Amino acid sequence: MEGHTTDSGKRTGGPAWFAELKGFMNGRFSLEEDKAPRDEVYAAIEKGVVFRGVNLWVLIFATMIASLGLNVNSAAVIIGAMLISPIMGVGFSLGINDFDLLKKSLRNLTLMFIVAIVTSTVYFFISPLGDARSELLARTVPTTYDVLIALFGGLAGIVAQSRRDRTSTVIPGVAIATALIPPLCTAGYGLATGQLRFFAGAFYLFFINSVFIALATFLMVRFLKYEKKVFIDKVRERNVRRTMLAITLVTFIPSVFIGLRMVRVSVFEAVADKYVAQVFAFQNTRVIECAKFYGAGRKPSRIELLLVGETLTEDVIGNAEAQLERFGLKNTELVVRQASGTDRLDLSTLQKNYVELLGEKNRRIAELQSQIERYRVVDAGVDGISQELGVMMPSVGSIALTKGVRFDCEGAPCDTLLLGLVTPRTPGARIDTETLKEWLRLRTKIRDIRLFIEEPSADEN
Repeated sequence: MEGHTTDSGKRTGGPAWFAELKGFMNGRFSLEEDKAPRDEVYAAIEKGVVFRGVNLWVLIFATMIASLGLNVNSAAVIIGAMLISPIMGVGFSLGINDFDLLKKSLRNLTLMFIVAIVTSTVYFFISPLGDARSELLARTVPTTYDVLIALFGGLAGIVAQSRRDRTSTVIPGVAIATALIPPLCTAGYGLATGQLRFFAGAFYLFFINSVFIALATFLMVRFLKYEKKVFIDKVRERNVRRTMLAITLVTFIPSVFIGLRMVRVSVFEAVADKYVAQVFAFQNTRVIECAKFYGAGRKPSRIELLLVGETLTEDVIGNAEAQLERFGLKNTELVVRQASGTDRLDLSTLQKNYVELLGEKNRRIAELQSQIERYRVVDAGVDGISQELGVMMPSVGSIALTKGVRFDCEGAPCDTLLLGLVTPRTPGARIDTETLKEWLRLRTKIRDIRLFIEEPSADEN
């Protein structure tokens, strides 16, 4: 059956199973079933964009948590920073043509930026940990992954806000917080330490993420077909529409170019890594450093390599350059730096120093082990000594042995001696101490032995 007839008598094209599949997919992925009314979503977002009371304190605490995470290089702590962002208010207001909500969102966005920057700057100014860790450095250079986190975080956020049941806003909040708060904290770190490049890079990342969160919100609001605001005054409506259109273009058009450039950079770096891994896979030569620079405008891209090991000839390097085009790196320069003879000598010297250092460590370990053996109480084999002594000298009831060190009056160690406390089996029993000393010398390999005889107490009898 290639088609089916509807109730109105019109025949639809396509097989019946396709219509059933389409209906099934529409039912599964439809956002209309539990969609909240526009006014309800508007009220929730308007309440969320205002930073007053709880929201303001949550922002301050979230900034502190993220700053701590960046300071100790802990990604888990950074992700734990939550934020209700007015940026969604910007996208929602643009989607429904609400100029008043847009102004309120932008004012609170500015307040959010100032409070977060001041909080993080104060924290990093008084923090004893001043080094830039990897989590801090990662927030100074925007990547495609940052944009995707912001984009999908914004989509998840507005979908959650547009539901009647808004209890599932935690995950979107985490995604948005991950995209916004850490860059602001990094910008504060740059101000606190006087490193403006950190501030500029982190602010750039914050701006990009903000734009893409607002863009995602704008697109989803238009997709949900929420009713747009209607003005009674047509002149005011025309002016508002023009103003919002200008803001939309100024905000979103740069994001398209930024996004495209990030994708090109990511693709270039991935292809460059593949090229280096395949073309420079030599048995006696290793790539110890690979720097990739994506060209802007007419400036060509560049791959810089630092090699160690067997020196590659000009023909080999020329062959590697010829393969750039095969990997799609047509307008790319290849710069190869190889270790000279002096460099190899330095590496050999460094290896020799490491061997000497390892030998010194092993010598020190052996010395410490010798000292431990010297001062250690005689315990290994004491059970055997006591059992053998019980057979050889039945008159001995018990014996206690310990190793000691004799020191002179100046505190210098002179010799090792063995101290023994012998208890007869019965009171008055005779013990041949000289024979016992000779036997202990043979048994313990210690020449200086001191024995003390202790009469058994009445309790032992």
